[in-house]
Amino acid sequence: SLAPGYLLKPMCIMLKAVNKRNGENKEASSPSLGKDRADTVIIGGGCVGVSLAYHLAKAGLKDVVLLEKSELTAGSTWHAAGLTTYFHPGINLKKIHSYSIKLYEKLEEETGQPVGFHQPGSIRIASTPTRVDEFKYQMTRAGWHPTEQYLITPEKVQELFPLLNMDKVLAGLYNPGDGHIDPYSLTMALAAGARKYGAQLNYPVQVTNLNSRSDGTWEVETPLGIIQAKRIVNAAGFWARDVGKMIGLQHPLIPVHHQYVVTSTIPEVKALKTELPVIRDLEGSYYLRQERDGLLFGPYESEEKMKLQESWVTNGVPPGFGKELFESDLDRIMEHIEAAMEMVPVLRKADIVNTIAGPITYSPDILPMVGPHQGVRNYWVAIGFGYGIIHAGGMGKYLSDWILEGEPPFDLIEVDPNRYGKWTTTEYTAAKARESYGFNNIVGYPKEERFAGRPTERTSGLYDLLKSKCSMGFHAGWEQPHWFYKPGDETGYKPSFRRTNWFDPVGREYKQVMEKVGVIDLSPFGKFKVKGTDSVKLLDHLFANVVPKVGSTNISHMLTPTGKVYAELTVSQLYPGEFMLVTGSGSELHDLRWIEDKITRGGYKAEIANVTDEMGVLSVAGPYARQVLQKLTNDDLSDASFKFLQCRHLKLSNIAVTAIRISYTGELGWELYHRKEDSVPLYNAIMEAGQKEGIDDFGTYALNALRLEKGFRAWGAEMNCDTNPLEAGLEYFVKLNKAADFTGKQALKQIKEKGLKRRLIYLTLETDNVDPEGNESVWHNGKVIGNTTSGCFSYGAQQSLAFAYVPIELSKVGQKLEVELLGKNYPATIIQEPLVLTEPTRTRLQKKGESPKI
Repeated sequence: SLAPGYLLKPMCIMLKAVNKRNGENKEASSPSLGKDRADTVIIGGGCVGVSLAYHLAKAGLKDVVLLEKSELTAGSTWHAAGLTTYFHPGINLKKIHSYSIKLYEKLEEETGQPVGFHQPGSIRIASTPTRVDEFKYQMTRAGWHPTEQYLITPEKVQELFPLLNMDKVLAGLYNPGDGHIDPYSLTMALAAGARKYGAQLNYPVQVTNLNSRSDGTWEVETPLGIIQAKRIVNAAGFWARDVGKMIGLQHPLIPVHHQYVVTSTIPEVKALKTELPVIRDLEGSYYLRQERDGLLFGPYESEEKMKLQESWVTNGVPPGFGKELFESDLDRIMEHIEAAMEMVPVLRKADIVNTIAGPITYSPDILPMVGPHQGVRNYWVAIGFGYGIIHAGGMGKYLSDWILEGEPPFDLIEVDPNRYGKWTTTEYTAAKARESYGFNNIVGYPKEERFAGRPTERTSGLYDLLKSKCSMGFHAGWEQPHWFYKPGDETGYKPSFRRTNWFDPVGREYKQVMEKVGVIDLSPFGKFKVKGTDSVKLLDHLFANVVPKVGSTNISHMLTPTGKVYAELTVSQLYPGEFMLVTGSGSELHDLRWIEDKITRGGYKAEIANVTDEMGVLSVAGPYARQVLQKLTNDDLSDASFKFLQCRHLKLSNIAVTAIRISYTGELGWELYHRKEDSVPLYNAIMEAGQKEGIDDFGTYALNALRLEKGFRAWGAEMNCDTNPLEAGLEYFVKLNKAADFTGKQALKQIKEKGLKRRLIYLTLETDNVDPEGNESVWHNGKVIGNTTSGCFSYGAQQSLAFAYVPIELSKVGQKLEVELLGKNYPATIIQEPLVLTEPTRTRLQKKGESPKI
């Protein structure tokens, strides 16, 4: 369950907000523009927009203007519950939650405005053994973060919340410092701070149109005139779609109806000496907390019962809707009310004094969309906040830092607006929002798959051929085989915190690639073509590696100005000055935006085309890969003729392909880039040609096991915007001595000079029925000293394997450590990487007469 920040609205606070709206303590508004130029124009005066104005102004940015069409907090903020929690199942989103709470604790002192912040803590209730496993899983993911989080016994749960029926309670996940804040007061305090630091908040001023100018600046049209802005930020809540439409964007957002119930005074609550912690009954799918002397609770009903406001998506938000609510519907939430009465029996005797039903904006996956938008210059978004109150503080700071520094302060690709694309249709958004809302409190398994809205229109050429033969995974709109079925296998998606139905089949696919030859569909890769008179100069400036020669390929990294790893791509020079760039599926528009921005800012005579959807990719790998492919072409594929990391155009069975001799398996292999419509004939020809060699399919789970054994890093795990390439062990790909002053070069030189504090290491683990997968706590001498980045079972070594970051002084080969998995610390040892040498290395050693390890 995500942290419900956008949840219930206590009646007393709601009435306070309504009174203020009607004139009591009414915030002085200035319905004028004040100025006709601004550095940054923020559209929307909810808690998120106001937080961004506060943070930008506080950091010293001059000319910050916020425009709000009616009044501050109108939309979803005013009726939100303002639940605040340190908990988040993600990794860096914990930092956002933590920053918000720390900010809210000191905001009153800083601004003189009371914020109504209560911090009685919160408890998630586990009432099934699987849920206890989930809590243990979350504990190892939280252990290497500073946030306080404890797995507590039923006795401790009862001590903290004495009104619970303990019959079903097996454990609790407790976060001290959690609680709730008055969203109206919070927003007003942030507004006071924003003004204090020089920001201008104008309302009621509606933005009626947006015009982009050729120099990348914007004209923001309002009934009171035009403001010229260097950049604009859409923070318009459930109006964000309407704002996006002004510039031709269809933001995938949809309003959902969320209800919560407030009770009258309950004697047993009134008699308590201290405020009850917030509880989240995950099986009952609701949150509940004290509201004055009563209780307040809000359920998340199932995807079948929940309600979307779809008319707003097709027809826009009704004019004038701002501080209105929907009709309540208790029948829709009755099963949750009954579950709450069973868990907290004093509710049975309570009267419901109010039911609030208001709109909350959902993105397909519930996470917000925060950052610069691909395809439009200087247009930023902070939209789709399903949990706006807990995210407002941290996201305001995150976005402010990014705007001012030119790079994100840490990695949050999960909220990148560019994770969605043309495939994100209105139908998909609605189906996913229903699922996401209904799954609010579902068990969060590793390798989770959710099936609503699938497949999208973005399928590989092989989808229809393969869909019944394998378990598919969802990657940036694509379906990609995770593992394949054979007779006798337990098929389908069977998630677990331990080894499950795919464990043995993946071992079989691993063996297939290591001993024979396998084929994998890699069509979801992001694929770009770059050309132009400045293309070589551009790539030399963008990448830390040298630019590959014509007919060659290399692995290159784009770094941020402070030397973090923004992206990893393979770069191939196909013809003089014409390149193909390939990135992971989840990074496609994330990387494209960065490159487009560099072209524009640097004035390079180069163009980039996104060819992701037009091209299919098949990879053929294993000792017999050459033997199979050679049957389909007259081109010489021998090692002497077609070397490792070379690329060339050739015909396989008369189908044109761009072949690159590279494989993420580390075995002998080629990636074959081709027109999407040729995927089926190419696949069939390869399978036919490989009959004698025993060719077969393999999926991404086996690919992951193969790459980990070879010591290959993955972007998003071993490296991202939290890591520099030196600590990630990527020195080989970073050419600090090349002439070009590539982005991040100077910062990297300084990092190298100062010396590293931590390093990526390679571990084997002695586990039982559980394997590492990344983000687990690494222990030494009773203390958490680092974290894993990825891991799996090594079918070659027959034990678990993981990458991890640890302090330099604990990074030597042979060092004994422990890794926490499901509440238990397992012994781990740092080993020399890689576990298995790559095929090119083995071949080279054999030529020298040495016997390589495999």
